[in-house]
Amino acid sequence: MNVDLKPEQEQFVQQQLEKGRFSTVDELIGTALSLLSEQEQRLEALRQQIAVGTEQIQQGKVVDGEATFGRLQAKISQMSHPEV
Repeated sequence: MNVDLKPEQEQFVQQQLEKGRFSTVDELIGTALSLLSEQEQRLEALRQQIAVGTEQIQQGKVVDGEATFGRLQAKISQMSHPEV
């Protein structure tokens, strides 16, 4: 497979090779593809969590945000200033 890079992309690749971060272009491309794959997996997991949350909202399974943050702030305050 041949890939045409824009001049700025080619410059970036050359800089990475010069810095010694990667030994070969193949290594750099392999790392880039691995990172892209990881990003896609995280995005898919996030989409699934959003779908679950949306379904819970539709079913009325929600909590009051202000009340929840109030409880969290109280716990943080208690942890920061424990009574002796």
